[in-house]
Amino acid sequence: MCRLRQRNHEICRRRTRHPHLSALPEGEEEGVFSLIIGLTGGIACGKSTVSRMLAARGAHIIDADKIAREVVLPGKPALQQIVETFGSQCLHEDGTLNRKYLGSIVFHDEAARKKLEAITHPAIRQEMMRQIAYWEEADPQGLTVADIPLLYESGWDKRYAFSDIVVVYAPRSVQLERLRKRDGLSEEEAVARLNAQMPIEQKRKLADVVIDNSGSLEETERQVEQFVRSKREGLA
Repeated sequence: MCRLRQRNHEICRRRTRHPHLSALPEGEEEGVFSLIIGLTGGIACGKSTVSRMLAARGAHIIDADKIAREVVLPGKPALQQIVETFGSQCLHEDGTLNRKYLGSIVFHDEAARKKLEAITHPAIRQEMMRQIAYWEEADPQGLTVADIPLLYESGWDKRYAFSDIVVVYAPRSVQLERLRKRDGLSEEEAVARLNAQMPIEQKRKLADVVIDNSGSLEETERQVEQFVRSKREGLA
């Protein structure tokens, strides 16, 4: 299937499944990415593991977490806005963002979290779009993955028609156990972080493709391999 036909096919397919894409608020720009995969999941579900597996199979990874760290580096406008909003306590002595302190605020206060998102999300989206446009031009037949932890929460699914949205899944009980072990959190702290995101079961229902990462790495890798093979066969 040629690229133009592939694009038209994906537009129709995504609009059929998600009719809200045809009724965006006035002024909103719709993006349609025929060969761009949206990758998301819940905290401690293993999304980074799946992202590395995709990269090992030649996918171009656009990492929203990496971009999120870059937009709050010293000298960036977003960091100054964070200080103005949350106070100078948000900075280390060297002028870098004190993520632990900021996290202690926003993970327990939804209004504070929304203020932070209003500062960082526009800058993150702008850089994500720049990188997506680059790979669509540089490697139009390649597989590009937009790795976005808060894909649903930040509305990417409503504004952009990805070829597929892939959700990396693990049950909430597994998320909680992994998160506490990984970050050394109390149960209360871990639950607060889980509650700050859309429930993983809801994301699972919204997904085009689910990769279950609750078992062994071998099982996860098998699912990733099957997904990549299916996408490449579709381009043949």
